Amino acid sequence: MKKGILVSTLFLGASVSLFAAAYKIPEQSLNSMALGAAYVAHTEGADTAYFNPAAMAFMPQKRYVEGGATLAHLPAIDYTLDAQHSGHSKVENIAIPYLHYVGNTIGNWRWGLAVAAPAGLSKRWETPYQKAFAQEFTLKNVEVNPVFSYKFSDRFAVGGGVRLIYSQGKVYSDGSDAGIPLKREMKGDTFAAGYNLALLFKPTNDINLAATYRSKVTLNEKGKANLYFGGAGKQYDASVSIPIPAALNLAISKTWDDRFTLEFDYERTFWSAYKQLDFKYEQPILNPILSQAFDDPLQRQWRDTNTYRIGATVKMDNKLTAMFGFAIDQTPINEKYIGFELPDSDAKIFTMGFRYQANEKLSWGAAFLYDSKKPRSLSQGTVVNNPVLSHGGSFDGGGAMLFTVGVSYEY
Repeated sequence: MKKGILVSTLFLGASVSLFAAAYKIPEQSLNSMALGAAYVAHTEGADTAYFNPAAMAFMPQKRYVEGGATLAHLPAIDYTLDAQHSGHSKVENIAIPYLHYVGNTIGNWRWGLAVAAPAGLSKRWETPYQKAFAQEFTLKNVEVNPVFSYKFSDRFAVGGGVRLIYSQGKVYSDGSDAGIPLKREMKGDTFAAGYNLALLFKPTNDINLAATYRSKVTLNEKGKANLYFGGAGKQYDASVSIPIPAALNLAISKTWDDRFTLEFDYERTFWSAYKQLDFKYEQPILNPILSQAFDDPLQRQWRDTNTYRIGATVKMDNKLTAMFGFAIDQTPINEKYIGFELPDSDAKIFTMGFRYQANEKLSWGAAFLYDSKKPRSLSQGTVVNNPVLSHGGSFDGGGAMLFTVGVSYEY
């Protein structure tokens, strides 16, 4: 059994998906959920503060606020090898709130604020051999992102902000049901900071060109680790450094007759910053079996990924706006380093939603996202971090279904 660690799941994506590649959740509002996060070049409401702060410069002179919540439903993941080692994860239901605000202009300047949960995880296994490695991996986090925009002309603006992140996670594993006398209970948290940059160029009144960039952020997690061998345990002060990868978005949108908008978004996530996982303890682990299980560095060697998104917005005559989206999302995880805490694979994402304009100031709506994961077969002898997965097998199921409701107010 190899090392399990507190934050092997702590990735706060730039956007860093529990429901897309790795643990990023780019969809952080009603519109973005309905459009599958193809929502960078053509943003209209308070969530502009999060998805492209430069676009705040072109919004009408008033204040905007939006709040809502997403319920994420994660079906069980099935691992199939043989009668002894096969298993399945628990079904998970997770609530994810969000809040966005855009203030009035001050000359050519404007400011906004986004409060979001851009990543998260709860993965639990009850079957014996899966519990030995990932009985529970849970992540809770929040990001506060104050932003600004500056308008150079009626065609061009820039924006940016500071990402203030708090994350809290835990990981439990218990090998007793599988005849492995090893157990761990780890908890930790951290504060971290980064930045984001954005620009928006309007070559014509109906075309927008946009780019956004979120910086790499290093999470220096610190906490307690209780490690057990044969029922005897000891607590250690523990720490680990985890990179949140940088992410670049390039987007273009075209609007016809102020009614129909089509947007294409290309996202490059620089997951290659995650090379290895090295958990460090204040005191040396003297038991050689515990040391091998929990102290040896784990290679990750993740790959940079591409995500392609397309979204369509249709404004109707009856105060309704309909939205649809589709995305192709790559996983960064090399088969050689896959584990039960993250049996990720490439995905196709389908989304839809609506917004209803109740009156001049108030609107509300709902959205749905379906994340379909590609089944993943493992070649025997390829996986090096897990003695069960080294025998091969396959992962199936999983994915996610997300339901979002949101309310917006302008004044």
